[in-house]
Amino acid sequence: MILNLFSSRPDHPLADPKELKRVIAELPLDNAFKSVDEVAGWLESLANAEDFRADLLFDVVHQLDDAVQPHLRKLARDYLHSPRLSRSEEKRLWAVNFGYWDLLSDLYERCLAKLGDKEAGGKDKGVEALKASLPVLAARAIAALGQQVRWVEFRYGPVDPDLWRRIGTAYLLAEAAKLEQKPVQLYPGTQKTTTVAAEYLQVLVFHASSMESLMPLEIELADHLLAHFVSGFDFGTEAHSNTVYWVDAALPKPPMRMAKLPSVVTPTLRFFAPGKVPQALEEMLRIVERGEIPADIDLGGQYHARTLLPVLRHLAVYWAAQPPLREHPRHNVKTRLAVLNGFDDCFTIFAGDVARVGKEHSAESWIVENVSQGGFGAAIDRLDGDWLKVGTLISMQPDGGENWVLGVVRRFSKDSASRANVGIQTLARQAFSVELQPRTSTFSAAGSIPGIRLSEERAAGEIRLVLPTATFDVRESLEYVSNNRRFLLTPIEQLETGSDFEIASYRELVEN
Repeated sequence: MILNLFSSRPDHPLADPKELKRVIAELPLDNAFKSVDEVAGWLESLANAEDFRADLLFDVVHQLDDAVQPHLRKLARDYLHSPRLSRSEEKRLWAVNFGYWDLLSDLYERCLAKLGDKEAGGKDKGVEALKASLPVLAARAIAALGQQVRWVEFRYGPVDPDLWRRIGTAYLLAEAAKLEQKPVQLYPGTQKTTTVAAEYLQVLVFHASSMESLMPLEIELADHLLAHFVSGFDFGTEAHSNTVYWVDAALPKPPMRMAKLPSVVTPTLRFFAPGKVPQALEEMLRIVERGEIPADIDLGGQYHARTLLPVLRHLAVYWAAQPPLREHPRHNVKTRLAVLNGFDDCFTIFAGDVARVGKEHSAESWIVENVSQGGFGAAIDRLDGDWLKVGTLISMQPDGGENWVLGVVRRFSKDSASRANVGIQTLARQAFSVELQPRTSTFSAAGSIPGIRLSEERAAGEIRLVLPTATFDVRESLEYVSNNRRFLLTPIEQLETGSDFEIASYRELVEN
């Protein structure tokens, strides 16, 4: 203890380079959750260590951050790709990922704050040494804060407004030092360089791209696509005729469309536009429509073209030179809606077994706020569980009505932990459930496949079926019996997949 009085080294285990090296070396390679949890524990301990020099604190934090990145990628893959995560496991994975980035950003911001404090140099001898690391420090701080935005979007929750101020503060500090465009390597092993400005712009465009209309895996793909295209966006201090969005980097507010102009002109206003990105995105879209994935794009994994296509089409709309307008006019209404969710409940409803409602699964009550030709906009006063997400199949019955409508959630955003807004696309106002049988098999109820036949025809003799996930096979015809007549269904194509269903088109022929 007496030695500490004469030592400049903080009284913390990781201040010793040998101990830091040992801690990193002993992170379990085969247990990503434990590795991230252990590093998070060390970050938490550093948050309470006040005697670190600024340069030493950054050195320790960034080494821990480097070491845990492969484990974070593993946990993110588990969260996004595991088909049957329990709610508790989903919450556990979400919490450890979000919690890590929260702790990390606090420490990077602490280092940045010392660089931004004019008096800190006299108190902390490490400030001068840290100045050379400002570009990578600010880029990592923005990336860590951006990861929090990303993980909030995975659960469609509201982004804390103060995150935008914190992200803007990191950017403005680098800009004041004229280092916002200096190329840096964000993490070891990454071939592509980035800049503070690019990291800031990526978070802004990510939020402006209507992620509430995508499923979590699609949000992940959209983020990788954005990283690929971000250098093509225009970003600067002045608005031009093609400017689409603006943000005040000093305020706790997200980026806004130019349709709502800033009320006050400040030095911290920044503007951005798609620039040349729409043309480049259109070229990629044509390639992927041919079933190919461009070799020069890093998507964080291997994906089929059909998985990437809806994401590209979504981004093409929101990265267009002119923001999208509503396809159908909306009319304000106020009425309640009984809602059941999931393929099983929807199949039961359209089989005529309405007695099940309120017994096995009780219907939720939503408030419809607007109606258009294509669907509904609804508000949920009390979220019941975690089942609701983009791509959920639902059955709806207006208050006082008898008819059930089949729809799918296309947009979902939380105002708070208990309140949310949803956009619902109507799939069919008339539908009925059928028991399907592969044509090659002997007709047997025990081996039947449940399906919901949508009554609205796409073309003469062509119908749509809602089926359980992984049912459609372009090589397999189906048949069903209704009103003592047998119908043959020849597959055409799969139209979309959702959380527990898929929609496919078939050519229907009445056999007898």
